[in-house]
Amino acid sequence: MVSMVQNVAIDCADAYRLACFWSEVTGGPLHPEDRPGDHETQVLLPGGPVLHFNQVPEKKTTKNRLHLCLRPETSRDEEVRRLTGLGAAWVADHRNADGSGWVVLADPEGNEFCVLRSESDRAATSS
Repeated sequence: MVSMVQNVAIDCADAYRLACFWSEVTGGPLHPEDRPGDHETQVLLPGGPVLHFNQVPEKKTTKNRLHLCLRPETSRDEEVRRLTGLGAAWVADHRNADGSGWVVLADPEGNEFCVLRSESDRAATSS
């Protein structure tokens, strides 16, 4: 027997606002019953677990021990520009001269996540 991952829970100060950000990032819709002011909200990801946002009173204080890694449909660099335009903040650059590597960003509440190379980025550097 095994367990299935139902959701990835993310503690936050404003569940609806953060869910809206991640809905824009992933293209997944908010749960149809979610409304501003809700203490729990969800982003429904096709073919994957739900992103569950849970409003908590304490603030984030240290680096995430668990984080999301995104593989964009466009190039990594184009996606980084799009995400910073949505409100993500630059944390660290782990890109290499050969095109490999990743970029670490933070969502509007400071939760770190990585932007990996796209499949087209990977194909361009593997030849």
